Amino acid sequence: MQKAYRNRTLSLSDDERAYFRSKLLKLNAKSEIEQILNTVVNRNIFDIIDFLPSNFVDLLFVDPPYNISKDFNGYLFKQISVEQYTEWMDSWLSKMVSLLKPTASIYICGDWRSSSAIHNVCEKYFIVRNRITFEREKGRGANKNWKNNSEDIWFCTVSDEYTFNVEQVKLKRRVIAPYRVDGIPRDWENDENGNFRLTYPSNIWTDITIPFWSMPENTPHPTQKPEKLLAKIILASSNKGDIVFDPFAGVGTTGVAAKKLGRNFVMVEIDDEYCLYALKRLNMADSDKNIQGYYDGVFWERNSLKSVRKYSKRKIEREME
Repeated sequence: MQKAYRNRTLSLSDDERAYFRSKLLKLNAKSEIEQILNTVVNRNIFDIIDFLPSNFVDLLFVDPPYNISKDFNGYLFKQISVEQYTEWMDSWLSKMVSLLKPTASIYICGDWRSSSAIHNVCEKYFIVRNRITFEREKGRGANKNWKNNSEDIWFCTVSDEYTFNVEQVKLKRRVIAPYRVDGIPRDWENDENGNFRLTYPSNIWTDITIPFWSMPENTPHPTQKPEKLLAKIILASSNKGDIVFDPFAGVGTTGVAAKKLGRNFVMVEIDDEYCLYALKRLNMADSDKNIQGYYDGVFWERNSLKSVRKYSKRKIEREME
C-alpha cells in the first residue's frame, strides 16, 4: 500500500526482516554483560530476568503496559483491578532490584489508572524523588469525561548517591518580556536569533511531541515514546558510557536515544516484529544523530527551534552569495 504524501512512518521490507531477524538475541542461559551489551533481546522479560547479570544497570527506564486493555501486535493486555495491577508490577519490579547499581536511577511510565500502583510499588524498593507529568497532545476527545491528555513518569533512585546532570536538561525558552538591570539582561541572553533564557527543568513537560505519521521516528507501535522524552531522562540521569536498561522496549526508542547520546543499552522485547523495528532504528542511528527538539546540545521550547533554524539557513545562504 502506497504511503500518503509526507508520511514518513518507518516500514520493513521482507529483506530487512530477514536481515534484522538474524541479528536478534535469544537469551537462554545466564549471561555476562559483554554478551548482552547494546543488543535487543527477543524474549519475555519474565522468562529471562534470572539470566541477566547483577548490578549492571545505571539507569532503568520502564514503559510497561498501562492498566488498560490494549493490543500490542497480538499481545493483549487486559485492564485489571488496581490491586491486581499492583501485584503484577511487584512481580517483575522486585526482581529488577538486584540488576541495579547502588547509584542507579529508575523511571517508570504510567497513566492515571496505573500511577497509584506504580507509586506504591516503588515506595517498597526505592526512594521516590518525583512524579513527572508530560502533556500527551494526541488522541480523540471524550463526550462524557475530560480528555486524557497527560501521562506520568515516576522518578526514583536506589540511594541518595545518584546522577542528575541538571545543566544538560535545561530548556531554552523565548523571553517575551525581557528584564534588564542597568541595561544588562537579567538571566537571559540576546543574540541575532532573538531573546532566550535557559530555565531549570520542572516536573511538568509541555514540550514533548508524540510521534505521528510525518515524523521520521514514527513506527506502527501504538504507544511509542518520543526520542526527545528519552533524551531528557538519559542526559539527566546517566553519563556517557553508562548502561541504560529497558525491559519493555517496544520499538527501541530507549536504545536509539542512548546510542545517539553516547550511552550503552540493553533492551528486552517480547514481540519479534517490534524488535526488528528497533534494530532498523538502531542501524539508522549510526548515520543520523538528530533528536527532534534537541539541537546544538540544548532542549528548545516548542516552535522556537524552527525559527532559529530558518534564520541560520538564510544566514548561511547570504554568506555563500
